[in-house]
Amino acid sequence: MKIRSDSFRNGRRLPVEFAAGQPTADGFGFAPNRNPHLAWDAAPEGTRSFALLCIDPDVPTVAEMVGKAGVEIPVAQPRTDFVHWAMVDIPADVREIAAGSCSDGVVPHGKTEPAGPAGARQGLNDYTGWFAGDASMAGQWRGYDGPFPPPNDLRLHRYFFRLFALDVDTLPVGDDFTAADVFAAMHGHVLAEASIHGTYSLHPDVGGADAS
Repeated sequence: MKIRSDSFRNGRRLPVEFAAGQPTADGFGFAPNRNPHLAWDAAPEGTRSFALLCIDPDVPTVAEMVGKAGVEIPVAQPRTDFVHWAMVDIPADVREIAAGSCSDGVVPHGKTEPAGPAGARQGLNDYTGWFAGDASMAGQWRGYDGPFPPPNDLRLHRYFFRLFALDVDTLPVGDDFTAADVFAAMHGHVLAEASIHGTYSLHPDVGGADAS
């Protein structure tokens, strides 16, 4: 099974339209937050549905340093995962997700019913926890919400879009499922996996090849 994108090249920088954060005249703010195009083929025989996750494994583990004036987060700081998208029950005949078809803009408190392939279900991403203490933004953040890495982070963040071909029509996860729930429910049902990743940073000194 193979996955590709017309929105970015594997290992290259994600264009800002597919991010949640971008530089502004007075600092940093929200970006267009559109989901990137994804397409796949060569699914194995017996595929009955797909699951899709987008995970950033480069998130700092010392939250107090994030955005702190005069402080830069070192590359060597231990990192953890941040989930940007969790979708299950994608029908077996689906082979493409158009750019902007599941997310187009930042929605305060999260998208209530994010658009997506008919029959698919979209769970909570990790902005749910990140914004939990912010009354203006707190809520159930569902579907795709893109990169907004700390502007003071010296590490280039990677965003892995992982597609799983499954031998079941429906995963036994609840309405408010997370990526952890998806991994647990998929155990023993994965026929194949394909992945592609893009990079992104808001630090002015952190490069990374562009999307072209």
